[in-house]
Amino acid sequence: MLLFGHLGVTLGIFFGLGLFIPRLRTIIDPRYLVIGAILPDLIDKPIGEVIFASTFSSGRIIGHTLLFSLLLFMIGLYMYERSRDIRGLSLTAGSFLHLFEDQMWSDPQTFLWPLFGWSFPRESRDYVGLEHLMDMFEASFHLEFLQSHVIEILGLSIGFVLAYYLSKKLIGNEEL
Repeated sequence: MLLFGHLGVTLGIFFGLGLFIPRLRTIIDPRYLVIGAILPDLIDKPIGEVIFASTFSSGRIIGHTLLFSLLLFMIGLYMYERSRDIRGLSLTAGSFLHLFEDQMWSDPQTFLWPLFGWSFPRESRDYVGLEHLMDMFEASFHLEFLQSHVIEILGLSIGFVLAYYLSKKLIGNEEL
């Protein structure tokens, strides 16, 4: 899943649950939830696919581990206990949803790192670094790419619906 998939699906889950559990909207800050939803990719993609591409050759390393989300949770819990600040817990919720959306349980060597060793699985590709980014950009213009990224289109659609909903609420001066 890429940017719009993570953003849209995470916000869709949050606002969907918020309909059934209204208190959730006071517990989670959606701005930090969104940052958390893309945080694992913001960390891992540049490190594993560009900067240290020849070493890791993967965009799923440290940020895609359960340990990373647990450390975020501990920091968020500390912030909440110390000053009732929900930002850290909101960030953690987004990061954990990212792991769920990427189905990281199907890759236990990464998900449960370092329980199965210190190394991460490598993806096999003939290109590294900036070549990988250029190949992704070029592939994004092919129909096969669009068909395989239905979740991205769904996430983008959810984002538009939520933006429309929020703009109506703000214009009508209604409270979320």
